[in-house]
Amino acid sequence: MPDIFVAKNNTDKDTPSLRKGVFLNSKGASLQEKVGMGLRYETVAERLLGERKQGRIKTFHILPGKIRFENQEQREKIILLLRQHWVTQLKWIIMGIIGIGVPAIFALVPILDFLPANYQLMALVLWYLLLIAYIFENFISWFYQVFIITDERIIDINFTNLIYKELSEAKIDNIEDVTYRQGGVLRAAFNFGDVVMQTAGREREFMIEGVPEPNRVVKIMNELKLEEEHEKMMGKVR
Repeated sequence: MPDIFVAKNNTDKDTPSLRKGVFLNSKGASLQEKVGMGLRYETVAERLLGERKQGRIKTFHILPGKIRFENQEQREKIILLLRQHWVTQLKWIIMGIIGIGVPAIFALVPILDFLPANYQLMALVLWYLLLIAYIFENFISWFYQVFIITDERIIDINFTNLIYKELSEAKIDNIEDVTYRQGGVLRAAFNFGDVVMQTAGREREFMIEGVPEPNRVVKIMNELKLEEEHEKMMGKVR
């Protein structure tokens, strides 16, 4: 919300006396103007502070605490940490649940009865080890494949497997357009979709696939763009 400038008025007895240069925000709290920095305004991080919730395994994480990424600047704040909606991971989750019950089928259908008991036990252990590796790899790929939005830039971290990582980033002031796509009954029911960002940098397009609340992501991104433009006007360049 825009701040309201309150001019000094000695004739108004109902209004408390205010010093010149004092501003009021939308809640009526006084804010002092800093010399050379322009009007003090409510940042996106300050506005979202009340919506911050604790927890690590989240798909839509506002102002995550105790989380840092490589090359993060000292004063850079993480605004959003996004992961794909859990509905997009149903394939490997269902496959993992089915895999847990496969040995029970072997118990009902004596497929491995021709093997000695020790070999049957080894086959069972080997099956569960492979199943655990399958679930673990898919979970780690989902957990660490994140899209980070800070007050200065956007960072896209992709994990295709445990040993390969790809990182792309772009400055907020290089983002030209932000849109989102949400089609289908499943996406509408669980409120997730794709967010597309067009940039003027080397990476022409950034896409966040299957993230929750894509309309809210677009809104926050547009607010960050306006905040960046305001800081440039005020000469606050980091």
